[in-house]
Amino acid sequence: MPYGQEAESDIVTARATRPPLPVKLAYSLGQAAQSGGFDTAIGFVFFYYSAVLGLSGALVGAALAVSLAFDAVIDTLAGSWSDNLKSRLGRRLPLMILASPLIAVSVGLLFSPPKGLAQVGLFGWLTVMSIAARSTISLFNVPYIALGAELATDYAERTSVVMYRAVAGLLTAVVIMATGYSVFFAHGGLQRPEGYPGFGWSVSGLLFVCLSLSCLGVWRYAARLPQPEQASGNMLRRLPGEVMEIFANRSFRLLFVSAVVLFAALGLNASLNNHAFIFVWRMKSELIQFIGYAYLFGMLLGVTAAPVLQKVLEKKNVVVLGFALLIANWLVLQGLMITGVYTPLGDAALLPMQINSFVAGIGVGFVTVAYPSMMADAADEHEFLFGRRREGLYFAGLGFAGKAATGLGVMAAGAALDLVHFPKDVGRSVGAVLTPDLQIRLVLIWGPVAAIIAILALVIFSSYAITRARHADIARALGRTVPLV
Repeated sequence: MPYGQEAESDIVTARATRPPLPVKLAYSLGQAAQSGGFDTAIGFVFFYYSAVLGLSGALVGAALAVSLAFDAVIDTLAGSWSDNLKSRLGRRLPLMILASPLIAVSVGLLFSPPKGLAQVGLFGWLTVMSIAARSTISLFNVPYIALGAELATDYAERTSVVMYRAVAGLLTAVVIMATGYSVFFAHGGLQRPEGYPGFGWSVSGLLFVCLSLSCLGVWRYAARLPQPEQASGNMLRRLPGEVMEIFANRSFRLLFVSAVVLFAALGLNASLNNHAFIFVWRMKSELIQFIGYAYLFGMLLGVTAAPVLQKVLEKKNVVVLGFALLIANWLVLQGLMITGVYTPLGDAALLPMQINSFVAGIGVGFVTVAYPSMMADAADEHEFLFGRRREGLYFAGLGFAGKAATGLGVMAAGAALDLVHFPKDVGRSVGAVLTPDLQIRLVLIWGPVAAIIAILALVIFSSYAITRARHADIARALGRTVPLV
């Protein structure tokens, strides 16, 4: 039933909202939880536990699989909880405040396993701390992303909010990467275990500062946002019906499923980055950071260009362009290496890898901005179709798709290392060289296999149908002012 016939009218604004610049800047710092904590810092975990500490790749994957089950529960609970919460700080901020110190502690402990643990002990520590880190990041991130959709209800302004958020996340990632490679992992330190605990606790301190400043900077604005009437009944009993309701919207299903498949490809590729750079292209640990900077600079260009492109293209077309650039990144240099045409080694590999990663970064930047903006549009469509606001659950779905699929990619990477018989002790030998056959198998998994998975995601996504015109019709039906631009 359209919202205008039976609605929670207290959460509809009469006009499209646009937050002031200081609020957008403060809000953007909260992206440190996902971009800095989950995407960047935890990206070191796979290499640390598999190549440095010697934990079986299959066990690393199994530990992350267990944490995914908890992640699914926390994401949906946080989404439903924040959708129905009423407080003097608004419905999103209390969960963000609760999660901030928990994220800092769990990330620090993830990088600080007790010395002398055998395989079973390492597996147990990684499992528990992965659950803690994933769950607390979810507890913050789900209401945080949903809050972004509420800060701005205008079709174009939502992209602007996401852009600010993405840029702040990139800057956080640069700081964390520079701290790691230049301080804790300099001169071959990526293969030495003693640098990881200090790195983990440094990251946890940075995350706590960013998340605290974000909560402080948005609380007045967030507290004034309309709040729903609390739904009756027990949340756990309501939740299955609410989840079934959001999956009844085709736009949500397409975004969710395509995101799961895409992020699985990203997780597979990213998990093997350091393995490929060190053991195939034989790069020094301190040089790898400059590949990361090229990738992040590409993302910065992508996230800042996406709002401009959106003025002349539909959001869907911006995402398709991003997919194309990302897939090319996984095929060009990898294909040249596999066929024996071009395999630069050591310092000579830096520039080609930087160019490749820069292109991928642009593509990911397009997707990073457009996907959340489209999910907010799909949440408006849900309100129009079902008469209820479900931003929390919508962004819980997007958040879970990203983390769960990335975890699936990490699981696949771990299983693949065992499948190709990657030696467990080679990571502690600086300058170790793999056999040519093993190098080719590693590159095949790292690049072309990830590209095939991404192509599948693109095919699924291609049926998404909310256009600028469709969203304008929805906004008018919901009683919101539609900008003339």
